[in-house]
Amino acid sequence: VGIPDKAFVEGQIPNDGVGLAREEFIINSYIGIHPLALVHYDELKRRAKKDKKLAKVIETIDKKTKAYENKVEYFIDQLASGIGKIAAAFYPNDVIVRLSDFKTNEYANLIGGYLYEPEESNPMIGWRGASRYYDEEFKPAFGLECKAILKARDEFGLKNIKVMVPFCRTVEEGKKVIETMKEFGLVRGENGLEVYVMCEIPSNVILADQFADIFDGFSIGSNDLTQLTLGLDRDSELVAHVYDERNDAVKRLVAQVIEVAKKRGRKIGICGQAPSDYEEFAEFLVECGIDSISLNPDTVIKTRLKIAEKERELGICPE
Repeated sequence: VGIPDKAFVEGQIPNDGVGLAREEFIINSYIGIHPLALVHYDELKRRAKKDKKLAKVIETIDKKTKAYENKVEYFIDQLASGIGKIAAAFYPNDVIVRLSDFKTNEYANLIGGYLYEPEESNPMIGWRGASRYYDEEFKPAFGLECKAILKARDEFGLKNIKVMVPFCRTVEEGKKVIETMKEFGLVRGENGLEVYVMCEIPSNVILADQFADIFDGFSIGSNDLTQLTLGLDRDSELVAHVYDERNDAVKRLVAQVIEVAKKRGRKIGICGQAPSDYEEFAEFLVECGIDSISLNPDTVIKTRLKIAEKERELGICPE
């Protein structure tokens, strides 16, 4: 789920919650401004007196945030509102909110983004996800996300919100993110807050037992896991024919991390595209013992029926 305005309609579809609530759509469509441009608004406004391009940025920011004297509050309120709407639509079921996972080229497209984003030759495996959150340059922007989630949980009372860290390359990186969250008041275990990690990099599978020490659960991101396992760029048409989440190498990794998670008593689900596209992949996940499967809204009914059939076959649930 990514569009808050559709959440109450989608919430009527038979479900047990949301396995992937994306912040990116809210930030891109409801806010549209690079968070650091709001953090450094006063400084940028001074510089704009001698910079025509920057002056236009300030003019646009002023129009969008005219009701806010403190510009960062605009970001916090809009993000909290969007997250809150999704969480309320599915309450009391769990809603797992993935922290921002824009690539540098995507962040650059936000208002004022050109001021803060480097050009990367391959943003897909560049400065994204967890590596941003504890970086001293980006940390103030990440703090706004934490405050928005805190507002949705504490002020709105939506304790069904869980947090998920994307593209966390190492265990050490995971520890840094959790400590950074704590700096902004978002504390794992406090008021029932659970923190999950995306399992979308081979290192997440290989060191799953160590990631289980610091996170409450996993969500398999089969899209990125497939491209990094097969060594391809899923945005490249030249190698698109090789990309297949049903590849045996990918399935072995998926089965392996599910096994480790179950042994360590950690919840594990999947939020990749595969189970929505391929019924046989959903059946494979059931056979592996996965706890939850996230699906595109238009595939929920038919896939749930297939899963129920497979569970009866395996004796997981009664006839």
